[in-house]
Amino acid sequence: MNRRVLIVDDHPIVRAGLEQALLKANFSICAVAASKNEAIAQIARTNPNLILLDLNLPDGSGFEVANWARGISSEIGIVILTLNDGPELLLTALSAQASGFVLKSAPISEVIATLERALITPLSFTASGLQKALKAKERLPSLSSRELEVLTILATGKSTKEIARQLYLGEPTIKTHLASIYRKLEVNNRISAVAVARDNSWLGE
Repeated sequence: MNRRVLIVDDHPIVRAGLEQALLKANFSICAVAASKNEAIAQIARTNPNLILLDLNLPDGSGFEVANWARGISSEIGIVILTLNDGPELLLTALSAQASGFVLKSAPISEVIATLERALITPLSFTASGLQKALKAKERLPSLSSRELEVLTILATGKSTKEIARQLYLGEPTIKTHLASIYRKLEVNNRISAVAVARDNSWLGE
């Protein structure tokens, strides 16, 4: 079975470390990418068996890459590897039909084991803390994956215009998402929305 991996991360040191570790584990690296657009281009060009995917990319979200990849193939293993923790992110990865979710603080053996499982059963989902996240879902507002992306970027202090530019959406669309977020979180402004998200560890900070 082919073990060709596309590594998507915007930090060169992280990419190099992952390449070295995966080569030792008998994976082959078919390509690397540092952005959402590069990742999509490399998927189309190299047709990887596996994607090891960071969420925070300079031109968008890893969830957008995951959704695009899953839309073209049910056989690609998609493993989210991120610094960000929190039940909402994990559940968004599940809804995006990723194969696994691993924190960058986890040992490399966990990353490798998750990739190997994703290779065999790409449409199953594995993650530490999944059951806890599913239980916590009952206490979380039903933010969509796009709303969570907007809220995550909002927490960095970017303006509505800057969020629209990063997600390649119009400002009116972002304003609609913000209105929905405020309604679901029962707040009236961005400062309160970010505060609620941070208090509940939805942003993994």
